[in-house]
Amino acid sequence: MTRKLPLGMLIDLAHTQTDDAARRLGALQNAHLDARQKLELLLQYRQDYHDQLDALMRDGLASSQWRNYRNFLGTLDGAIEQQRAIATQTENRLDHGRTDWQQQKRRLSSFDTLAERVRMQEMMAEAKREQRDSDERAARKFFDRASHPTL
Repeated sequence: MTRKLPLGMLIDLAHTQTDDAARRLGALQNAHLDARQKLELLLQYRQDYHDQLDALMRDGLASSQWRNYRNFLGTLDGAIEQQRAIATQTENRLDHGRTDWQQQKRRLSSFDTLAERVRMQEMMAEAKREQRDSDERAARKFFDRASHPTL
């Protein structure tokens, strides 16, 4: 037999899941930022190295040195492509993490809305009970006075 969880427990669970999703999102944002910074550093390093090669070529450069520079630039280009792939992966993970967090927030908001409705219904039911009790007391007083006019 399944037991229905109280709304408060569901809200607490939704809070926990939303907080967890927010922490994961923060970690994903940091990972993406780190990947982008590494990519930018590699691109800047490649540009600096390319500029250095251009300057050396203007002054004259031995073919063995030129080959070493070109080989290193090729290796650097490979590292840049790998880092671009990593940055793309972290961006995709970040997008998924953002979507997960948004879904958790919507779920929590739905539970909060439901809890508010339940609270309002309980308040209205309580107000009706109080009004009914007040009406009954007033009716009893009226009937008591009507049946005992000397009181």
